[in-house]
Amino acid sequence: MPLVSMKEMLEKAKEERYGVGQFNLNNLEYAQAILQAAEEEQSPVILGVSEGAGRYMGGFNVVVAMVKSLMESYGTTVPVAIHLDHGSSFQKCAEAIHAGFTSVMIDASHDPLEENIAVTKKVVELAHIHGVSVEAELGRVGGQEDDLIVDDAEAAYAIPSECKQLVDETNVDVFAPALGSVHGPYKGEPNLGFDRMEEIMGLVDKPLVLHGGTGIPTADIKKAISFGTAKINVNTENQISQGKAVRQVLAEQPEQYDPRKYLGPGRDAIKETVIGKMREFGSSQKA
Repeated sequence: MPLVSMKEMLEKAKEERYGVGQFNLNNLEYAQAILQAAEEEQSPVILGVSEGAGRYMGGFNVVVAMVKSLMESYGTTVPVAIHLDHGSSFQKCAEAIHAGFTSVMIDASHDPLEENIAVTKKVVELAHIHGVSVEAELGRVGGQEDDLIVDDAEAAYAIPSECKQLVDETNVDVFAPALGSVHGPYKGEPNLGFDRMEEIMGLVDKPLVLHGGTGIPTADIKKAISFGTAKINVNTENQISQGKAVRQVLAEQPEQYDPRKYLGPGRDAIKETVIGKMREFGSSQKA
């Protein structure tokens, strides 16, 4: 099956009240694990690629070629999107689009509203020519993920009226309002702004995105989905699972030097984590 944009898969998820996971790629093993999990669970899936991870893997073209080759080898039949996570500029979004990404996020949430709208509109115009979906963000998600660092003091909840203005003026496909989630491990209990989430859903007729999905209780995930959240981002949890498995192998076999012997178990740990998330989000058997 060819790569697809995430527009249709997320509109379906919003309508049928489940969430599609965006699982970030960090290397080959992540791509293998996530694609295998998606096929076994018959779940649509979004492969997130940050700018830093893209550089680490050799560039956006390498990522697309790797994913397409794996899908061909695996005989993938479920919908798969490759998504630029937290694109920092129009130029980076354009690079990803021309490399074959089927979805991009333009994150101009650090800019004033009018500037955010202007650059998002520009990205949408280019992306839609190529059949690529676009995600935008308003407010600031705290914590650190890859190159993106937002101090807790800078984190900000999205303002509902501004959310409506951005979506109406840009025609984005998917919208990520910052509502209390964070990138990376939580320092305390998650505190999602459900009242504001419900208000935004009433104003914005688009699938919503929950960033920082690691560590959020299942009950809160289900509640967010009921308020129109259709895309849930997970990265840290997979990294923790992989790291734990790799450390265990090397602790038990200190003389081990074959990377396949420790990265393989790490890949299996990622796969099991992804399968658990797909079941939690309700996307299993929805392909």
